[in-house]
Amino acid sequence: MHSFQELIAQFIQQFDQQRFPDQPSTLYNAASHILKIGGKRIRPVLALMGNELFDTIHADAWQVGNAVELFHNFTLIHDDIMDKAPLRRNNPTVHTLYGEPAAILAGDAMLIYVYEYLNRVQSRYKQKIVSVFNRAAIQVCEGQQLDMDMEAMDPAQVKYDDYVSMIALKTSVLLAASLQMGAIIGGGSEGNQGYLYEFGKNIGIAFQIQDDYLDAFGDPEKFGKQQGGDILANKKTFLLLKALELCNPAQRIRLQQLLDTAPDDKVAQVLELFHDCSIDSWAEKEKERFQQKAFDNLESIAVLSSRKKPLMELADFLLSRQH
Repeated sequence: MHSFQELIAQFIQQFDQQRFPDQPSTLYNAASHILKIGGKRIRPVLALMGNELFDTIHADAWQVGNAVELFHNFTLIHDDIMDKAPLRRNNPTVHTLYGEPAAILAGDAMLIYVYEYLNRVQSRYKQKIVSVFNRAAIQVCEGQQLDMDMEAMDPAQVKYDDYVSMIALKTSVLLAASLQMGAIIGGGSEGNQGYLYEFGKNIGIAFQIQDDYLDAFGDPEKFGKQQGGDILANKKTFLLLKALELCNPAQRIRLQQLLDTAPDDKVAQVLELFHDCSIDSWAEKEKERFQQKAFDNLESIAVLSSRKKPLMELADFLLSRQH
């Protein structure tokens, strides 16, 4: 069995190479740009871990990992266009450097390359893998649209459960599908695949809660971002939506006033309201709730406990991080 860190290093070594033709240079330089600026590479490694949970890692798992990582970066290119984002991972976004038309085409080309990799897996399970991938890809698009729809709504109009469902589609299902596709290659049963999928889905939701928590309450030097960036941007987060639900009427009015204005101490005032509504302690418990659901799913998988250890360690690493 390999640790997450070992698989990350192995995946990066085989992935960080020229994957596109030289010409037309504008198109393929745009596609290469987002790959060169790095990333966590979590999704492809989950495909490897899903495989190794049941059997020795097969070459097909690397093909699926490459496909998943290309797809993820394709979505980032298009998301950055929709968000008009100037930076990604502290580097200029693709559309900022190459223009929107080239960025759109680069994303389109990357999506086609995704299927080139998926088509290389063995025919005996290719149809199942493509089906799992297609379902996740559609759900990611649905989640992005729901996110954009919610951005146009007043925070008080967004129900917490609907937000959780949106996050699951936008973020979690690709993590879950990566694990499931690896499990298919490793020979996992349908039941075990289902438990593994739910493990990934719940870890993804817990990860987003942790991310929202760190933006508000984390140490800026450790987190690597300005504290309260989501607050300054009036971004709908787990914390804000739950605060609007839990605060008393006077606190809710004050919070709405802060959303409508931009005082110099806006972050401090909102954080004080969050503390008064016990949102910080709620977020810790909510993260733990989804984490426990994930661990319950992992426990239900019918393999030796020792084979589950790398996934347990990965979950603990992702959900105990301070950055």
